[in-house]
Amino acid sequence: MEFGWNPDQTAGYEKTLASVREALGTPARDAGTVYLRTEWNTLGGLGLLGLCVPTRYGGSGLGALDTAHHVEAFGRACPDTGLVFAAGAHLFACTVPILEFGGEELKERLLPGLCSGRLIAGNAMTEAESGSDVSRLTVTARQVAGGYLLDGEKTFVSNGPAADVYVTYATTDPAAGHLGVTGFVVERGTAGLSAGEPFEKLGLHSCPAGTVRFENCFVPDDQVLGFAGGGGAIFQHSMGWERACLFAGYLGLLDRLIDRCVEHAAGRRQFGQPLGAFQAVAHRIVEMKLRTESARLLLYRACWEMDQGHSSPLSIGLSKLAVSEGAVAAALDAIQIFGGRGYLQEHGIETFLRDTVPSTIFSGTSDIQRLLIAKELGL
Repeated sequence: MEFGWNPDQTAGYEKTLASVREALGTPARDAGTVYLRTEWNTLGGLGLLGLCVPTRYGGSGLGALDTAHHVEAFGRACPDTGLVFAAGAHLFACTVPILEFGGEELKERLLPGLCSGRLIAGNAMTEAESGSDVSRLTVTARQVAGGYLLDGEKTFVSNGPAADVYVTYATTDPAAGHLGVTGFVVERGTAGLSAGEPFEKLGLHSCPAGTVRFENCFVPDDQVLGFAGGGGAIFQHSMGWERACLFAGYLGLLDRLIDRCVEHAAGRRQFGQPLGAFQAVAHRIVEMKLRTESARLLLYRACWEMDQGHSSPLSIGLSKLAVSEGAVAAALDAIQIFGGRGYLQEHGIETFLRDTVPSTIFSGTSDIQRLLIAKELGL
């Protein structure tokens, strides 16, 4: 059993940390606005959009654990968690399904652009009446000569308003439940596809999310992922990657937040002594560290199991739950430690809370993770 990184892995983490800090340490845009194409291209240039994609398609060819390590460095170095999330959704919910289940021509045509930053991908699964229950999609795909016609509307499509490529899922056999769902790749500009304006959200502001509508939208057979009826399994496969590797970015956020709190508690004085000298403050920071390190071990184990080819919903569910719940708890703790300053936008602590709250909702809510874990325990 290994608990350390080898020199190459450590060097890779440090390189990503330094490169992201230099390129994206201070986002060049107003707060509350979406990321810039130049920033997206920067992510591609740093290799962050193709970490787990084979080198022949323009990626880095890393396994799940090494991918998560780089995403962790990304999340620690980049103060814009919305950008970290957008890149994770692009890679794990869109690029991975194309890599694993797309035809060779489709992969050769799209993967290099998805890795380089030339293309942005949006994951179109959620619907207004289908959030946690993805087996009853109202978006339909009717088979016609040479492909399918898609009809209906998706919502909460991360990167949706900016995307060039959409990975979406539609019902092809209403009577078959989750076995009647099929995955598709649809490119912007396809007749019948329209993307809505970005939603105004609580947090993750820089990641645009909105609706995507299909109206008699023709998708050729060579842009079907896997086979008809296999979409449910494809989506769950991508969620395994997302729930494990994307949330490594939140581990980086937690490291960054703890650093801020330690610095503040050591420098801020009240009643003639540093805040950190008060047990109430020190113990709060200790609890933040305890939750972070516990979540880190669970996430690393989930990714290690993925690399061994025997990942389980139990490990992935525990990891996702621990990271997301720990991130929200730490953000609330940080606001208490900073007091009134934590409530003011100018200090940036309240941003941590706004960016962590959605982590307990997307990629399967915390309640859904508990249901999955309970099922794995035999309950």
